[in-house]
Amino acid sequence: MNTRRFVILFALAAGAILLSSPVLAHHSTAEYDMTTVTPIKGTVAKFEWSNPHAYIYIEAKDDKGNAVEWTAELASLGMLARVNWKRDTVKPGDVITIYGNRAKDGRTVMRLDKIAFANGQELSAHVG
Repeated sequence: MNTRRFVILFALAAGAILLSSPVLAHHSTAEYDMTTVTPIKGTVAKFEWSNPHAYIYIEAKDDKGNAVEWTAELASLGMLARVNWKRDTVKPGDVITIYGNRAKDGRTVMRLDKIAFANGQELSAHVG
């Protein structure tokens, strides 16, 4: 009986380890330029409060004045809640500046570091 219990516990532990590898890989920052923080000012089009990450979509202007949609990837909802984010922290129509690490491949996507509201208030997107 003890051998059977050991085998079951071993199988469960091995399964947990194998399943955790993809989760850790998911949180890679390899696609972002982590050496530079870029500010983008625009109007919130949508705020997705969803797992595994929240997203802010903003309409901004490029150097030529053309409308460009930016997507900012945030942390998990639990992490955001720890630094005072809520489902209604930003709303469509809010004018904000997003600061973050741009995608290396030139897409208009970033890993969010913080936001600044029109009144100057800033809110971090990271614990610590």
